[in-house]
Amino acid sequence: MGNPCYECPLPVAIPPEKTFLESVKLGIKETLFPDDPFRQFKNQPASRKFILGIQYFVPILEWAPRYTFELFKADLIAGITIASLAVPQGISYASLASLPPIIGLYSSFVPPLVYAMLGSSKDLAVGTVAVASLLISSMLGKEVNPNENAKLYVQLAFTATFFSGVFQAALGFLRLGFIVDFLSHATIVGFMGGAATVVCLQQLKGILGLVRFSHGTDLVSVMRSVFSQTHQWRWESGVLGCCFLFFLVLTRYVSKRKPCLFWINAMAPLICIIVGSVFVYLTHVEKHGVQVIGNLKKGLNPVSVSELAFGSPYLGTAIKTGIITGVIALAEGVAVGRSFAMFKNYHIDGNKEMIAFGMMNIAGSCTSCYLTTGPFSRTAVNFNAGCKTAGSNIVMAAAVMVTLLFLTPLFYYVPVVVLSSIIIAAMLGLIDYEAAIGLWKVDKCDFVVCMSAYIGVVFGSVETGLIIAVAISLLRMLLSVARPRTFLLGNIPNSMIFRSIDQYPVANNVPGVLILQIDTPIYFANANYLRERISRWIYEEEEKLKSTGGSSLQYVILDLSAVGSTDTSGISMLKEVKKNIDRRGLRLVLANPRSEVIKKLGKSKFIESIGQEWIYLTVGEAVAACNFKIHASKSNNQVADELDAHNNV
Repeated sequence: MGNPCYECPLPVAIPPEKTFLESVKLGIKETLFPDDPFRQFKNQPASRKFILGIQYFVPILEWAPRYTFELFKADLIAGITIASLAVPQGISYASLASLPPIIGLYSSFVPPLVYAMLGSSKDLAVGTVAVASLLISSMLGKEVNPNENAKLYVQLAFTATFFSGVFQAALGFLRLGFIVDFLSHATIVGFMGGAATVVCLQQLKGILGLVRFSHGTDLVSVMRSVFSQTHQWRWESGVLGCCFLFFLVLTRYVSKRKPCLFWINAMAPLICIIVGSVFVYLTHVEKHGVQVIGNLKKGLNPVSVSELAFGSPYLGTAIKTGIITGVIALAEGVAVGRSFAMFKNYHIDGNKEMIAFGMMNIAGSCTSCYLTTGPFSRTAVNFNAGCKTAGSNIVMAAAVMVTLLFLTPLFYYVPVVVLSSIIIAAMLGLIDYEAAIGLWKVDKCDFVVCMSAYIGVVFGSVETGLIIAVAISLLRMLLSVARPRTFLLGNIPNSMIFRSIDQYPVANNVPGVLILQIDTPIYFANANYLRERISRWIYEEEEKLKSTGGSSLQYVILDLSAVGSTDTSGISMLKEVKKNIDRRGLRLVLANPRSEVIKKLGKSKFIESIGQEWIYLTVGEAVAACNFKIHASKSNNQVADELDAHNNV
């Protein structure tokens, strides 16, 4: 019997050796500069490189020379529109952060100007956000009571904002923005939903007209505080709050149904403030338990550099608060900016955005502002209003400046219940139950992460929910690295394609050959597991063949196409697997090792140990070689048997 026709395959090439410095340079480039920000500087004269460098860090110098009157008209309309939202939201969120309302207005003046110069998004509208405000209130409020020691509390809020800005800018300059990616989509959905729920519960104080309220943010503390003071509930405040909340929710519904009427939802908070102020002024309900804001200081932001509490015994708390709120603000701001950039088909640089956020918060902390970022609600209004550049932030800042200089006395009669209604209406949009349902349908583990964050925030604290969600996400990531999946491959009928038998039940096992695919890089964390799992695959296959009476196992092929890299533990694992296979009288075959892997296999002398002839470019070639050897062995055995029979005769 003749051997089947077999064509000798091409050998697997070992890539040329790189020097240590070349390897380090390539590693740094791929890790820190995946977007290659320096490509615009190539083949440019020194003067042009200098101009491009300045424009890279100060983008306004790039688009301002091309600014036209048409662009200004669009930005003017958008800026005035978002200013009508920024004023009531600024006052409301400052109250949520347990800060004087005027600081909310200050925070809508300086930071937008800084972002307009340094930011790369055309649509992002800068301002304070509810979640960061709640974090500041809950974390700083545990150490310093904002009512008993208001000055120190404000100083710590400015200090936390300063360190938040330093942290954000450092991440941007050091190109470490990938750290924020550890906040997965599921984590953010659950955390934001939980924080929104807690914020809504906190606003029961304003809706019911309560003076004293729990400093805790968990559901039990808030409910205990609400129902232990039923005798102090003010029905006047409750009726007003429900009316304003109904109006705000109705305008949101109308704007969603008809996007062309977006301006109704944008103007609704300001309308509520105007109507509420006029109502209080005419009826004097402040004398019947309806609380009002009172006097707001007229004038622009005072310098607050001397207010930064670097020598305070609570400095550690301020730093921790700044870092946590900085990460949350970055995650929200960058995600919002990228989302709206996709609608207009342009790209924003995440690291550049981090620098812009960091610098505006550093500048804000020195000018009586607290943490700002790019909130979704304000950015959506800016986008729908037709903004063309970051100039809309400048217009908004100018409108806020006019408010600070001339209009602050008009806010005296603004009822606190209106601010509570504005916050609740804004928070309802952050409870994204549809996203949670989608997580359940697509990935149950992500749903668990989402609900862990939500439950942790609602029943524990904001920090607890965040820690639980991040811990579960990291545990899942570590498990995927430490316990990678391996697949049994089979041959798709009438082809030379080999795929997972679990995914393609029609795929057939190759007689005498076990084909395994490793689906991850091999490192110290998973080397022992993979060694044991491969041994188990071999044992199970041999037992299966014994029970079915099939052809005995002769070859084990490892498909390494998904193994992008390995370390010395991985090399040691492969050596141990080879020894185990040799003891069983089998032969180890490798298919499609990647460049980094084959390079290390060569340096460790593993190629010499296994033999270059047992390393193939594809699984198909490896199977063809094994089949050829099996058929050749059968032919040789058959010839030997025929010769023995002839000699016996």
